Amino acid sequence: MTSYGYASPYRSTPVVLSALIAGNLIVLLLHLMLGDYPIPVREALLAAVGGGDSKYGFVVQTLRLPRALVAFLAGAGLALSGVLLQGITRNPLAAPGVVGLNAGASLTAVAAIIVFPSIPVALMPVAAFVGALSAGALSYVLAWRRGLSPVRLLLVGVGLSASAGAIVTFLLTIGKINDAKMAVIWMTGSVYGRSWEHFWPLLPWLLVLLPVSLLLAKRLDVLQLGDDAARGLGSRLELSRGLLLLISIGLAGSAVAMAGTIGFVGLMAPHMSRYAVGAASRRVIPAAALLGGLIVMLADLFGRIMLKPIEIPCGILVAIVGAPYMLYLLYKKRRM
Repeated sequence: MTSYGYASPYRSTPVVLSALIAGNLIVLLLHLMLGDYPIPVREALLAAVGGGDSKYGFVVQTLRLPRALVAFLAGAGLALSGVLLQGITRNPLAAPGVVGLNAGASLTAVAAIIVFPSIPVALMPVAAFVGALSAGALSYVLAWRRGLSPVRLLLVGVGLSASAGAIVTFLLTIGKINDAKMAVIWMTGSVYGRSWEHFWPLLPWLLVLLPVSLLLAKRLDVLQLGDDAARGLGSRLELSRGLLLLISIGLAGSAVAMAGTIGFVGLMAPHMSRYAVGAASRRVIPAAALLGGLIVMLADLFGRIMLKPIEIPCGILVAIVGAPYMLYLLYKKRRM
């Protein structure tokens, strides 16, 4: 089976997944150890499970561990959303930021920050989901013409992203300076100051939607064969697309709500995962989730320690890598 120009030779998926899990655990440990207040390995491990010296416990349990876990969950959610969108549209350049999901989620989240600054953190994923759902539904309706055209879906998404961006800019100009500053930092893609109150509302979205994505992996594979082939195999085409799009919206909206608009994760992680484990969705989905979480955690770690005490938002570092990667994909697609 091939997908987006990638051959799919046999690779040991358990080995790849084990390596990604190990990589995430190592980066998580480095998150706990490194910073303005270095912590030894043993003390970091003890503090992570609620033991050890109390002076280390506060830094780990309150400042570093929840921040790293939010970064992982946000990256995993964006990567999974990208896998589903690329399968739905059969386009290797599809990503939450391209089809307007990130923009819709950003619009409602920024509106909540500016207009309702006292909104509970637990409601932010819901607000962002509503925005992403509205953008996704509008894209779906506008792209429909005797069936859903993947190309039209992408073009409509680009237009919606531009419109949402203009409204966000307007909201920033009328908001109070402190609220606008908070919104701007959030829009760059940052997990600065994230705590357990951000982690717990985000966790259920991944715990529910990841297994559902795996259950629908075969449907995603069938969609990638093309509409005629999918119908010939008995697939209920629009139902499958609608379900997968709804899951993608939930994953992107919840991630954007807690970590802002971190671009390119949903583009890079699926491609790297296909190269590592092949094109079958049941293998790509867990690999992309782990790789997306690793990318955002690494970016946040480097952002904290590179120019300390100044922190670089992880979204900026991901974009520095992701933009050239997107240009490479465009160049490669042009030659195919």
